[in-house]
Amino acid sequence: MHEVGTPHAIWALAADGETVLLRRPGPEDRDRVSAMHRAMSAESLYLRFFGASESAARETAERVTTPDREGCGALIALTPDGDEVVGVVEYNGADGPGSGADGSGEAELALAVADAWHGRGIGTLLIEHVVTMARADGVRTLVADLLPWNRPMLRVLEDMGMPVRNRLVSGVLSCEIPLEGDVPTVERYLTAVARREALADVASLVPLFAPRSVVIAGAGRRVDSVGRALLRNVMAAGYAGSLAVLHPTATEVDGVLAFPTPDLLPEVPDLVVVAVPADRVPDLVEDCGRVGVRAVVVVTSGGTPEQAARVHASIRRHGMRMVGPNCLGIAQTDPATALNATFGWTVPTRGGAGVAVQSGGVGIALIEQFNRLGIGVSTFASLGDKYDVSGNDMLQWWQADPRTTMAILHLESFGNPRKFSRIARTVGRAKPVLTVDAGRSAAGRRAAGSHTAAAVTPTVARGALFRQAGVTAAQTLGDLVAVAALLHAQPLPDGASVAVIGNAGGAGVLAADACVDAGLAVPRFGPDLEADLRALLPAGAACANPVDTTATVDGETLRRCVDRVLAAGHVDAVVLALAPTALGDPLGDLLEGPAVRARPVVVIAPERGAAVELLPAVGGTVPVYNDARTAAVALAHAYERSMWLTRPRGTVPPLPDVDRGAARALVADHLTREPDGGWLPPRECARLLGAYGIEVSPWRQAFDADEAVALARELAPLGADGAVVLKAYGPHIVHKSDVGGVRLRLVGDDAVRAAFTDLADRIGALMESVVIQPMAASGVELIAGVTQDEVLGPLVLFGLGGVATDVLADHGARLTPLTDLDAHTLLAGSRGAPLLYGHRGAAPVDTAGIEDVLHRLSRLADDVPQLVEADLNPLVARPDGVTVLDARIRLAPRPGHDPYLRRLR
Repeated sequence: MHEVGTPHAIWALAADGETVLLRRPGPEDRDRVSAMHRAMSAESLYLRFFGASESAARETAERVTTPDREGCGALIALTPDGDEVVGVVEYNGADGPGSGADGSGEAELALAVADAWHGRGIGTLLIEHVVTMARADGVRTLVADLLPWNRPMLRVLEDMGMPVRNRLVSGVLSCEIPLEGDVPTVERYLTAVARREALADVASLVPLFAPRSVVIAGAGRRVDSVGRALLRNVMAAGYAGSLAVLHPTATEVDGVLAFPTPDLLPEVPDLVVVAVPADRVPDLVEDCGRVGVRAVVVVTSGGTPEQAARVHASIRRHGMRMVGPNCLGIAQTDPATALNATFGWTVPTRGGAGVAVQSGGVGIALIEQFNRLGIGVSTFASLGDKYDVSGNDMLQWWQADPRTTMAILHLESFGNPRKFSRIARTVGRAKPVLTVDAGRSAAGRRAAGSHTAAAVTPTVARGALFRQAGVTAAQTLGDLVAVAALLHAQPLPDGASVAVIGNAGGAGVLAADACVDAGLAVPRFGPDLEADLRALLPAGAACANPVDTTATVDGETLRRCVDRVLAAGHVDAVVLALAPTALGDPLGDLLEGPAVRARPVVVIAPERGAAVELLPAVGGTVPVYNDARTAAVALAHAYERSMWLTRPRGTVPPLPDVDRGAARALVADHLTREPDGGWLPPRECARLLGAYGIEVSPWRQAFDADEAVALARELAPLGADGAVVLKAYGPHIVHKSDVGGVRLRLVGDDAVRAAFTDLADRIGALMESVVIQPMAASGVELIAGVTQDEVLGPLVLFGLGGVATDVLADHGARLTPLTDLDAHTLLAGSRGAPLLYGHRGAAPVDTAGIEDVLHRLSRLADDVPQLVEADLNPLVARPDGVTVLDARIRLAPRPGHDPYLRRLR
């Protein structure tokens, strides 16, 4: 339910996974729309038009295909090749854009779906998209008039996830659908959309990951070719379905029947794996689509942009799903399928890790590591250039797959990060989602004009995405494997307190340091526990935490020590730092005991060769690391996941005093006058913020010294000690401090006049005027802002502000929409948090007021996509309130984009 128009043409998935094309109709579609209505049964026509009226159907076709109708809109759904219309939806207002006949903002909704496509979710899909169109057109309520026994349409409306008010008027059921709703209403709707998308997505991926028949294209006569490697791997894995090869001349390859073209295959395969040269890929994919192939994996690399466009057009036109190109392939270890359609040398073993990567080399490394650890793989996909299937698709598949216990992603780009965040949050509640934070130092970011845009680096933006989505983001591939091993083998810790127990004092100290460096705590034990440990351990043992058991400790004593520490309840995890001695190997003795306790236990054994191992013990496995840092980082990530799971999901609070219409009108007016956009003048900036309930400190604008003196007299009584502030303004002055454009604590006419004159002389033509404000009382100077990230969309930034904001670099960011938890975390997680909550006896500032400003910025950023940068700096917080002293906003012409609409890439 976001403000955005529907693109000219998009492809989306029906409920059964079939692809349909959605677009606005034009005069060229009139015959197709008429043909759909002519083919409808008498019953369907009666339910749609309240009678079997050919003229009504003809009038509908003419109406919906007439472009540029005021206050009206329509969408058609077509078969993916665009030849046949299978659904039509329209809304009609009476007097202008969204006005309705009486200015109520109502429009009439009407829907028809071809009989052969009933029950496949076409109507729901069309309404989802037309709701977005209608809202962008100013419609506030859609009204559908139905016959009471039109149960199919009633079910469509009831299942939308939107509130529907039904009234029976003269035998007709009038169903009102409000398009403006409170936050819980919007969330229910988005949840319903996401649920429908997940079901459709999984259905569309079945031919990829559970194919009944597979064909390898490119398995030539050379035994060392990629195609032959694919064929050998498929055969070696014991694929359960039928298998064939495409080859221009051979009748069989490696004992598998071969056929020259897809149309000569004995059956239409579910999946074709393509390993032919790049120049042959477009024709082959088109041939596959023409005969009805449902899915393709293209491992070939090196195609031209023109070839890429042809491939993409073919998969959409024929409704195929595609992995690649430029990829390693896919694998499914479910015995019912047993497919290894990769050309890697490592065969994935059956297990619980769902793995999706863009880099084939990373994929091979992860498969090897998970095989070695005994975690295994459920589904593997090397996504390559991601023409179609993405990380979002894989998350949907793993969410529905009971065999998948954790989701592993290595993505170099995000096609729809907003949707990724929503899907990952849902999946992450049931199974961990892990990734490597690749591309943290991405170059090429545009020069930022505001403090906010400068602060929201790729690292900050991706960190915000991962934190909000509950994704465990490791810094390296090794750390990712280390965390996966811990999550696979041990329970999550309830807190950050760790006991370090070692049989060598130095190793224990290093482990304790690593834990603290990772953000964990190593608290001293209480006297009772220390006494118990002294009684248990050999003489000379240190028992305060870290615990040095001495080198003479045996495995049984060590196990009892661990259990006693955990039973005491002082800590949430145990880290064992062990080294073999001449007296024996305590690790071997330890593994004879139970592997899993109520809290996690991890082992550091520097002499081990592998970075992490899962060693068998009674009832499970124990993670053993050869490096203290790796073990501590893994445990810290497990703690972060535990905290995320127990943290409330947060809600987006309702905001009074928001005038979205006024804001949009202001933005439209400015961009009409300034088509390229730019920084808003002070008056428009204040008006835009005021439309969202963000008030700027009283101000006046003066264009000469006499005017400055007169206006300063008006504002002086409001200032601290009767003082005012002068700030230079000009459309090309972004940071006033850079040009010395601020004069503080000015008292009296002479001081104001002198300050104006000095600013004008020094800044010259850059200065157009000055902004005058009363001198604010002292408080904590903060910065709050918004930036539109080109990949992630709008983010809200918060941190310590003032002229030193870039030096202090105390900035946190969250993606919009901001929940109450997000806003609180931004405040509490900042380095300046002690200043906000009361430092050394000082009274706490109005933190509720700060959070309210952040929520209003979030709502503004969501409602006005043309807002690309906003700075509230400084935002001064005091115990009695929050004051915006300076604000800058930059607009740019940008189309709206609803990230939650169902669409294919």
